[in-house]
Amino acid sequence: MSTRDTMELKEEAIRAQYEAALGMLSGFDHAPRLAKPQVETAVAERSPGVGVRPRFRSTVPGMAARSTARPGGVRLAERVEGLGDGLLSPEQAACLNALRRALAIALAMGETFAAQSGLAELKRANLEGRVPEAKRSEFGELLQAEALVVLFTFANATAYLIAPHVGPQAVEIGEVEEVLTDNAPMALQGALWELDQDIAVLASDDARLVSVVSAFAEALMKKVQIRSENGARVSVFTSGSWKVEADGLTIAGFKPAKAAKGGTLTMAFKQPHEVVGNHIAKYQSMKLAKMLMAYDFERRLNPFAELGGFIFTFMGDGKPGTGKTTLIQMMAGLLDGYCKIAGYPFRYQNFSIDQIDSYQGKSGQNAKAFIDAVVDPSVIGFGTIDDIDQVAGKRGDRQSSAGQQEVTAVFMQAFAGAGTVVRGNCTFGMFSNYPENVDDALRQRAGARFLVDGPQSREDYIDILALLLGKNHAIPVGAHELFASQEIKKAVAAGYEGYSRPHEEGLVKVWDRVAKEIGPLDTIAKLGAYLKAIQQADDRFTGRAVKNITDAVKVRAMDFELPDEWMENPDLFLFKPYDNKLAMIKALTQPITVEMVIQEVNRYADSEFRYADKSDEVAIEGAVRDMQRMEEAKRRYLEGKG
Repeated sequence: MSTRDTMELKEEAIRAQYEAALGMLSGFDHAPRLAKPQVETAVAERSPGVGVRPRFRSTVPGMAARSTARPGGVRLAERVEGLGDGLLSPEQAACLNALRRALAIALAMGETFAAQSGLAELKRANLEGRVPEAKRSEFGELLQAEALVVLFTFANATAYLIAPHVGPQAVEIGEVEEVLTDNAPMALQGALWELDQDIAVLASDDARLVSVVSAFAEALMKKVQIRSENGARVSVFTSGSWKVEADGLTIAGFKPAKAAKGGTLTMAFKQPHEVVGNHIAKYQSMKLAKMLMAYDFERRLNPFAELGGFIFTFMGDGKPGTGKTTLIQMMAGLLDGYCKIAGYPFRYQNFSIDQIDSYQGKSGQNAKAFIDAVVDPSVIGFGTIDDIDQVAGKRGDRQSSAGQQEVTAVFMQAFAGAGTVVRGNCTFGMFSNYPENVDDALRQRAGARFLVDGPQSREDYIDILALLLGKNHAIPVGAHELFASQEIKKAVAAGYEGYSRPHEEGLVKVWDRVAKEIGPLDTIAKLGAYLKAIQQADDRFTGRAVKNITDAVKVRAMDFELPDEWMENPDLFLFKPYDNKLAMIKALTQPITVEMVIQEVNRYADSEFRYADKSDEVAIEGAVRDMQRMEEAKRRYLEGKG
């Protein structure tokens, strides 16, 4: 992406177009040329005595509109207002305001383009009938270029302005067909005619109305982008950049502006140095934040997802107070900062116990809406499920409510179901203090495991004390270099190396037995034998576990952080074409080693054995308490009879 000198598209120039924009929304006649009507365009006349807005007729000197169908009245404002009960709803008002504002911005951009490209002078000459024969071809090409510029700016501004009102409900628009490039007014009429058709067919309620307007704008942008690749005389538009200050909208050629959908994120972000301990979890979270930023909005795919090294779901577990919330705040803060620099929309959503409802089916609907909001391919998404052991119930557990069971079913289908598509634009983190209480099948859908065990070493405790005390003291640090032990690469290397042998007692026994029988695990056959031995010790260790391990190994093969410069200067990586990004990532990839595979097998299996041991211990303790209560009850009963 080339560097641009951004100019201001003045507010007075935009507001000067409000009357024309309102006229287009109020009514005009249009005979479709490329698309087939789906509904009758003319809206029923109002009752006698009720005023109507003036209908808009565009006139471009010297240009006659060609028609192959009988004209019909297009009254978009009436179409939108007619969806309600007579009183304009907030969603309807938002759509009409966004469309009027977008039309005004597009018309102002058209005037700017005409002035800078020489089209304005040719229009004046055409009015007077003095366009030289040699200039007629240029005049026609410039009119078509202006049509593309105005059409794209209208779609771009509409998508940007309506974005904060868009909910999780998706609407399939299909391809926009009525894309006319004779001149700018004709182009806008064609677009508004087709939008009117789509609203009539698809907008059954206010939520769908907003979704239809948003989806239409996105589809129109895509169609005009393709047409602009062969467009002549558009260099004035593609080489410049204009800012609409009141909206925060930047118009930079045929490049979509991105607006965050769903409002502004409010959270107390944490910096990486504020996460003490948890080295591997912190490192993987930082890597994952940068991985998400590699997502390509045009291709709707992430190179990391294509290469097989993307973390779609992960489980973070640890004792209370070990830093799970801090980890979420750090990752959300990194993503929020990166997205602001790149101009990408970022959406963070948390699913909590508050969304479990007593009404049948409502909890499942809440879970589905949460999933849909995060996986939305037009945003960078980060979804968290805090205390998932309380939110999602274990199947077969009588203490789990129907709502919790609904949530479990939705999450299982979303995270690894038949229709799951991993584009690489979002990730889900499941966090729990008691992961052994999470349904086994749901827990195994977490592709990566982040052990959040908090500060461990003497140095960790010194660092966290100094961090939490703040600066309002004069206590000397003493013989310690603050945060030196938090140096991420050194700490992570040591953390991975620690898994060259397993930690959990049950897995250690399996490891020792396999090592004694077949020696060092240095071939695929021996590694497979180790996996089978683990499965014999714990039958919950299935093929899904092996897939999660291999996914983690592929992530390790990409054991690099994308350089900070790539995030700080989007032109270096984020704004490059998809194939370029893919090649740049491939160049950083390292080969898979036996050590990587062993470490990831032990990390994953350790977590499963840890969960199983805890689960068994909890069950045993519960059974013991029940037996003790029964013994005491029997004793009291016998005493009472005596």
